[in-house]
Amino acid sequence: MDFFMSQHSLTAMEWILRAAIGFIFLLVITKLMGQRSISQLRFLDFVMALLIGNIMAHPLSDEGLGMKGPMLTMGTLVFLYLIGVYLSLHSTTIRKILDPSPITIIYNGDILYKNLKKARIPLESLLSELRKQQIEEVHKVAIAMWEPGGEISFFLKPQYQPVTHQDVALPFQAFDLPIPIIEDGRINLSELLKLNKDESWLHDQLRSSYDATVHDVLLATIDKQDQIKIYLYK
Repeated sequence: MDFFMSQHSLTAMEWILRAAIGFIFLLVITKLMGQRSISQLRFLDFVMALLIGNIMAHPLSDEGLGMKGPMLTMGTLVFLYLIGVYLSLHSTTIRKILDPSPITIIYNGDILYKNLKKARIPLESLLSELRKQQIEEVHKVAIAMWEPGGEISFFLKPQYQPVTHQDVALPFQAFDLPIPIIEDGRINLSELLKLNKDESWLHDQLRSSYDATVHDVLLATIDKQDQIKIYLYK
């Protein structure tokens, strides 16, 4: 197709086709790179994100540039990226280069200033992260580590950790994730059938307990004890 190559001008349809192909190609590239590149933007992923965005942006906005070269370049970069990921999984040395080790920035309630500078984290940013974790005092932190993905992991000293059921020997129930059976006024029939329920049963529950119809419900969930929670449109 001619619009793959550089042109003096492109028609509106050729621009649309070029954008659509570029979008689909980026989806394929991202799929090949895997979920890791989306959920954790590590050093190697950051480099790839910069390169891919820069390479693909130009042919999508400049008819003088063809798409064949950028697509081949991106394919080569993804191939090298996958090799880098494979090597980092099988070589400790390469893993240390591509995935740096965490840096301890708080230890036993003391801020390690040299490590803070090494991670290039301003003191204000550290205090902001503490507030986000609802930690009001640095001395409560047993250890805090700057992770390669750019996040900070905090671990409180034992005396400041929240009390759990296990600590006070209280009985507890296994975790139960409620199942949505109505979403945005529509019945989730597949989930309802898995529970051996039908639409008639659901309508009866809504009328008897909430005096509502399916169209009144923003969200309805049910747990293993058949307890239904209803959230109406407001």
